[in-house]
Amino acid sequence: MITKTHAFTYKNEILIERAIVKPPLTHERIFQNQGCFMYIKNADATFHSSQEKVKIESKEAILFQCDAYFIEFLNERNEDEVEVIAIHLYPDILKQIYENELPNTIIEDALNTQSKKIVDSKMISKFIESLDFYFENPSLVNDDLLELKIKELVLLLIQSKNIESVLELIKNLYTSRLTDFKDIIALHTYSNLGMEELALLCQMSLSSFMRAFKKEFETTPIKYITNKRLKKAENLLRNAEMTISEIAFETGYNDPQYFTRIFKKNTGKTPTEFRAQHSK
Repeated sequence: MITKTHAFTYKNEILIERAIVKPPLTHERIFQNQGCFMYIKNADATFHSSQEKVKIESKEAILFQCDAYFIEFLNERNEDEVEVIAIHLYPDILKQIYENELPNTIIEDALNTQSKKIVDSKMISKFIESLDFYFENPSLVNDDLLELKIKELVLLLIQSKNIESVLELIKNLYTSRLTDFKDIIALHTYSNLGMEELALLCQMSLSSFMRAFKKEFETTPIKYITNKRLKKAENLLRNAEMTISEIAFETGYNDPQYFTRIFKKNTGKTPTEFRAQHSK
């Protein structure tokens, strides 16, 4: 649940925002005409898109390209709330801010690469701390200040180990990406995403997704995914020194009790009983 939001707008677009969320939460965001820099303060999260699944730890950040994303917050640190900072990177606004400082090829002829994970950095952490002051004193914020903060972020990213050049950074944010239907399903078989969310990642309506899935795999999505997850769970119960809760999360079930019910319904045994019988 999102409990509180604060945002600063520039040219009628939200440029910088802060959200306070209460995990567990799976939240949908679609970045169709923008890139986005997102920083997670005090929890772990997993980002799902059509092409990738990226795990981000507390005090790490990620650069999104244009795509649909599902952001899954798992609060294993027992924090009451999680703070998320998002900085939206619009092509037109970046061109306005930089004017003639960057070449016109920033947006044109973009390369096709995946999102970039930004590991914990003192420079990035200090930048996020500087934003806290302005969220507490919003009357001080104007367009000139927001332009400076965007330039500051880009300069910091240039100096980080993860970004080779500002040209590469900006070009990669606005790439049109196509992914095979089967690749999306394979990537997210063990993700905690529902049918509607998988359909969106495939850029389909739910009904079209269900038809395409049955045509491709000759069974329904629920039967196929449940079978794959339970086979993986059986293998982990036989061979891995993991708790039942850890195996549940690993196979796409956020609720260990629900995982136990599904497992017993399909195998006739609870995970604990199965492990006792089959463990090596």
